[in-house]
Amino acid sequence: MVQTDSDSDLARGDAAPDFELPGVDGDTHALADFADNSAVLVVFTCNHCPYAQAKFPLLNRIAAEYDDCAVVGINPNDDADYPEDSFEKMREYVESGEVAYDAYLRDQTAVVAEAYGAVCTPDPFLLRTEGDGQFTLAYHGRLDDALNPDDEATEFYIEDAIDAVLAGEDVAIDPGPSRGCSIKWP
Repeated sequence: MVQTDSDSDLARGDAAPDFELPGVDGDTHALADFADNSAVLVVFTCNHCPYAQAKFPLLNRIAAEYDDCAVVGINPNDDADYPEDSFEKMREYVESGEVAYDAYLRDQTAVVAEAYGAVCTPDPFLLRTEGDGQFTLAYHGRLDDALNPDDEATEFYIEDAIDAVLAGEDVAIDPGPSRGCSIKWP
């Protein structure tokens, strides 16, 4: 288990790195594709990590309930050593309904994860849409207060952060860094 560095290179208000990655839906997706949403939740995640698996239901619920916030899962893990994180397995997770994000993308070289400063799965970055295809970081931290995969969450920090962004407000919460399995760098 690792925790992200709360002093990552990407700070609140900074421009979010762009990306163009293949999705399990057969399309290539760029960050700008989600510009119709007021918020975009980019989560570096994977299939095999128990910390990431424990957050599937929360992320699926957010994708279903928030019309103006896109949930974009990005899997940067090395699938040679972790075959459960392969593109084909990602597709199976989506087809089974276990993962139901707005998009589930593959970062085969982990260049996007590196650009964001992601270090674990799950590692969420909530972006505010600024217009003209520009996005800024509004929040980077824990999804909820369940620190271990078997813990039951009672506070959902990410929903508070999304609500603030959708209301046009700054995100005032800072519950600490994300926690999960280390990214398996290719």
